[in-house]
Amino acid sequence: MQANDVRVLKSAAIPTLVVGVAAVVVALLTAGGKGALGAALGTLLVGVFFSVSVVAVSYAARISPQVMAMAAMGSYLVKVVVIMIVLNAFRDTTIWNTLAFAWSVVICTLVWTGFEVRAFIKTKMLYVDPEAKVPGHGDS
Repeated sequence: MQANDVRVLKSAAIPTLVVGVAAVVVALLTAGGKGALGAALGTLLVGVFFSVSVVAVSYAARISPQVMAMAAMGSYLVKVVVIMIVLNAFRDTTIWNTLAFAWSVVICTLVWTGFEVRAFIKTKMLYVDPEAKVPGHGDS
């Protein structure tokens, strides 16, 4: 992973963890132990999914911009489908509070996405390689 990608990962993961802990506390106070478990699992799910996406896109970026774009779109699609499957599969579970789980997934997803966008905006990246030589220019 490049240094910029690590910065983006930290910039999104830390606020999401903080919000996830707050979600666990709120769920504990409002729905008891099952609520806290649901919120913790939702936070964990978001953290794992989004971290895997950042790593996949970072790896793909080393290959080419086109592969990076495909990895970003593909990982997004996989995340959405898997989250829908998980929510549907555990819809009737009694092990944890499904409402706390779902809300923590939604809230942590919004926080992660917002801070990831913020990190990308603040990251100073070169759009061109200043060391690259353009054929036909400066060749004598």
